[in-house]
Amino acid sequence: MANWLWIGSSGLLCFQWIGIHFAGLHLLPHFEALSSGLAIFGAAFMLSWAAELSQKDIPQALAIALLALIAVLPEYAVDMYFAWTAGKDPKYTAFAMANMTGANRLLIGVGWAAVVFTYWLRSGKRAVKLEPGHRVEIFYLGLATVYSFIIPLRGKLDFLDAAVLIIIFIFYMRAASKAEHIEPELEGPCKLIESWGEVPRRFFTALFYVFSGFTIFIAAEPFAEGLLATGRTFGIEEFILVQWLAPLASESPEFIVAILFALRLQPGVSMGALLSSKVNQWTLLIGMLPVVYAISAGHGGGMYMDTRQVEEVFLTAAQSLFAVAVLANLSFSVLEAAVVFLLFSTQLFFTDPEFRFYYSIFYVVVAVGLMLLNGDTRDGVCRLFARTPATQSSSGAETSHCIDGKERD
Repeated sequence: MANWLWIGSSGLLCFQWIGIHFAGLHLLPHFEALSSGLAIFGAAFMLSWAAELSQKDIPQALAIALLALIAVLPEYAVDMYFAWTAGKDPKYTAFAMANMTGANRLLIGVGWAAVVFTYWLRSGKRAVKLEPGHRVEIFYLGLATVYSFIIPLRGKLDFLDAAVLIIIFIFYMRAASKAEHIEPELEGPCKLIESWGEVPRRFFTALFYVFSGFTIFIAAEPFAEGLLATGRTFGIEEFILVQWLAPLASESPEFIVAILFALRLQPGVSMGALLSSKVNQWTLLIGMLPVVYAISAGHGGGMYMDTRQVEEVFLTAAQSLFAVAVLANLSFSVLEAAVVFLLFSTQLFFTDPEFRFYYSIFYVVVAVGLMLLNGDTRDGVCRLFARTPATQSSSGAETSHCIDGKERD
């Protein structure tokens, strides 16, 4: 009965917004934000169930990658809207960059930390240990991060950036599809659906993906716009609203899904989902911006950034580098999560541009310091970049020819 209640409640939360959307009703901004936000909340549960059910048929890493891709649909919808409008009105370039950088920093600064804190409170364990297979996500995030430092140096996003980042994303999806197939233990509504047999299970898996993805797609923009309209009454700068409030709307499905997995004592799946989301947003999302802009503008000149946008992209790249260094040893402790969260949250209190530069340099210095001075981090980074993400034998054992040319198991 409880499982049916979960499924029915999630469906109703989605349907109430779908009805409002197709009826063409125009609500007051705060009611529109509430209604569409509840729809996104319900769809997030369906996404978590679809991801779990998918693991019965495809590799876990690919299932998580697909979950992350669908979960970031709200972010894509909002940012593609800004990029398209920027092709007609260049001032919207700032909003596209604000939304993209805010979403990426929020994902690491709040999402990753929330998983560790949730798991710690639920289990008492002070660190999340990742399986070696998660080196796939960390490796491709590292590649995209190294390239991303070129973007602020060039001062624009164009087809070159699109080509490099989209190629990294394609290789990431290809690697995820070849990961080892691990049979999951299903719980809750997923266990109920699995008991119906293979054909119904696959049908509901596809239904959950499509239905939740569609709900998030049509609810994301009105949720963000409703929040923005409500926030403007307090005289808050539009750039700040777009950078933080809009991503809060679009990132909520990913956070909810990740926290649910952490509460079920599956922190590896939680971190895998958020890692995959970060790879998605730091490759495909950024890569699509200049493509959509060029189609709208009718030329391929690229999206030129002003000084503030350059600083924001540099800060986001620096935070990403720090995140790769922290996860390189496949461990994320409560202390590390606290540092990640504090570095993110304290930025919000310093609006002077020079502080963005200070934080960026600090991220880079600490990341490089960890890679050079910490043995576990240095070994982890070496395993990431000395070869394509470390291969695994059929028994799951991992080998690396990383340290001092000697083979290690």
